[in-house]
Parts: sequence; structure tokens; C-alpha cells
Amino acid sequence: MDDTVQFTRIKLDCKVQIGYHSVMAHTHVPATAKGRATRERILQAAAELIAEKGVARMSLDDVRARTGASRSQLYHYFEDRDDLVHAVIDATTDAVLGRQNELLAHLDSWAGIDRWFDFMVQHQIAEQARGGCPIGSLAGQLAEQDPAARTAIAGGLERWESHLRDGLVRMKARGKLRKDADTAELATATMASIQGGLLLTQVRRDPGQLRTALEAARANLRLNASHRPDPRRKET
Repeated sequence: MDDTVQFTRIKLDCKVQIGYHSVMAHTHVPATAKGRATRERILQAAAELIAEKGVARMSLDDVRARTGASRSQLYHYFEDRDDLVHAVIDATTDAVLGRQNELLAHLDSWAGIDRWFDFMVQHQIAEQARGGCPIGSLAGQLAEQDPAARTAIAGGLERWESHLRDGLVRMKARGKLRKDADTAELATATMASIQGGLLLTQVRRDPGQLRTALEAARANLRLNASHRPDPRRKET
């Protein structure tokens, strides 16, 4: 695929993931609606430019050119370029979790976990296996270069993982998991399957890679079920 076409698609994906959710980082939020709109426009442009050019090649001048914002506006809403990049990380995490919000609230049953897994595979099918994990993509660019960014990305992945961990804790309390099941380890192993599956899906352009990874994650979770499931009955 031509690089320009691919960048255009990434830009549109970024709008879906960032703009349509009206997400914002959790600091420097303006008090007025106009200020919030300006800040979000700047944040949206930065996210698009990072998707198109990469973090290293995104400049504040690029952001100004795309948004029409003045230099004083940029520094009013963001302390510097690093602050803007960190805001993009927070916004990206908010968007990824926001897309799954209803599903993440019900990860305390086998059926709920299955619906979550199915959603992620169907999303990759709809995206034609492009883009990978937005949070993981930022990690690849920033984790070894910017300790504060790495911490923010780790926090974003922790927010995501915590929904499953909390759901598994509730399942264990209801007797759905064995008493010796380590819910933290199970949640981390599942997140590792998700991230690996998304990476293989992206590079191989095959959503089946994520499906396979999630089937393995589900099998691992099921090993910790409090009883062997009856194949004649759908488990909840």
C-alpha cells in the first residue's frame, strides 16, 4: 500500500480513537468550553501527526500549522512538547478503554470475557488488521527514550489490565475460580496475549493471529475454573 494512503487511513483511525470520544488528558483542562475545544483540537492534531510521522518527527510547528493555533496558545495549554506527547498518551488510553467501556464493566463472567475477546477480534477485522494497539505503538517509540512517557504508558496498560483483574477477583469471590487462582497473574498473562496478538495481527495483516492468542488466553483462564465446564451447557 502507498505510504500516503496508509498514513491517511491511520489519520482517520486516530480521529475515531481520539476525537470522537472527546477525550482529554487529566491535567491543564481549561475552564471554558472554548478553551477545552482549542486544547482538544491541538491534542487531536498532535495525535494525528504522531500516527503519520512518528513521535520523533512531530514538532510544535507542525501542530501549529495543522491547527492554526498560535505559539502562545500551545504553551498556554501544554508546558512543552513533552507535555503534549504525554497528553496524547493519556488521551490514547482513554480512547482505547472508552471503546470497550461497557464490556470492561462485565469481565466477571465467562460470557462477559468471551464478549470482550470477540469484540477485539471483530474490531481488528473491521480495521483490516491495521494499526495494532495504539498504546503499544506509542510504547515502541517512547519507552526507551522518555522515562516519564514509559511510566504513563505503563499506567495506561495497568488501567486496562485492572478491569480484568477486578472482574476475576469478583469471579473468585463467587466461586467461579479456584481458591488458589492468582487473579493478578492471570490478568497480566491475558494482557500479554492481547498485546502479542495485536502485534502479530498488525505485521501479518491477519486478525486470526489475535483470535489464536485470545483462545490461548481463554484456555489458560479456564484452567483456573473452580469446576470443569459441562460442554452441554453455556457457562456464565
